[in-house]
Amino acid sequence: MKKDIIVPAAVVFALVILIKSVDIQSVEEYYGVHCDDVENADKTVFLTVDCSDILDNADSLDENLGDERFVPSDGFIIPKTEYVLLEGDSVFSILERAARSDKIPLDYQGADGNTFGTVYVKGINNIYEFSCGPASGWIYTVNGESPDSGCSQYVPSDGDEIEFIYVCDYNAGEKGEDK
Repeated sequence: MKKDIIVPAAVVFALVILIKSVDIQSVEEYYGVHCDDVENADKTVFLTVDCSDILDNADSLDENLGDERFVPSDGFIIPKTEYVLLEGDSVFSILERAARSDKIPLDYQGADGNTFGTVYVKGINNIYEFSCGPASGWIYTVNGESPDSGCSQYVPSDGDEIEFIYVCDYNAGEKGEDK
């Protein structure tokens, strides 16, 4: 009789321990990671995801992306927003946290998947390299300058302004302007 009770009791005990040790989060809690208290943060950065160059080159855009869901009418997937700068953050980790928080699709190749040893951002909000022409894709800047390192290698500083910019022609310069 005692043997019949011990096994189910042990299973129930193990389940209780397992459930108590798992951090169960709601969808809002999981996606709300960026909502750290920026007002009380020691360090913050600003992030913008800009695809406004597409607005001037809509005739080159993949016809499946010609919708406000992908290319907002103001050109900003993420308008300039302040985020907490956490210890060990890279430009990419901030983008990843923001995209997850705002439920924006983000597609990238990991640093181990290329010869440059950095993450390569393939697509943001379903807008990919070549979505708006043969020389189009995502670039990033910090304080208006293009760093010499990849987005997962660059460590931002307090107050930095990070922009991920979709350009329709790499050869014409940032946002399609002549250099």
